[in-house]
Amino acid sequence: MLIGYIRPYEEDPQGEQQLQLLQSLSCDRYLVEEHRSAKKRVALDEAIQQLQANDVLIVQKLFVLADSTKHLAELLYELQHRQAYFVSLQERLDTRKPDGQLFQQHVQILLAFQSDMISENTKKGMYEAKQKGNQAGRPRKLDENIKRAIQMYESKQYSLAQIREQTGISKTTLYRYLEN
Repeated sequence: MLIGYIRPYEEDPQGEQQLQLLQSLSCDRYLVEEHRSAKKRVALDEAIQQLQANDVLIVQKLFVLADSTKHLAELLYELQHRQAYFVSLQERLDTRKPDGQLFQQHVQILLAFQSDMISENTKKGMYEAKQKGNQAGRPRKLDENIKRAIQMYESKQYSLAQIREQTGISKTTLYRYLEN
């Protein structure tokens, strides 16, 4: 079964261009989103749930189907899991063909690359901030118990066990605050 999926967007606010294109392919069913939002995809969720082996989900272009690389990868995985296929007309993608199957692998590679880049940039930013003397994470706020624990420690009249017992501040937490 050929299932045409339509989601309105800026250049096609009513989905009319998409519908004409999909009708020229004689789709068996058409599922149309009621809105442009990339988030609440009621018709897409319905389409995915109803897919059976060898069904083909057809869109005018990738943008209509997915709102991110991760979302695209998830949808392609779900289609593969259901033994269904995907066609994007503008990009000339067809997962029934070998090059379409290769596309699925490329999406996974790009997703891993994107994730690695985000992780690396985050680590780089944290390292640079640390070099400038900035502390990562939420700033610590001294509360009365911590102030009291520091005073008790600095007075050298209390053991760590006594400080923990009276303030509820552990040795590790106390030393962390003392380092700063």
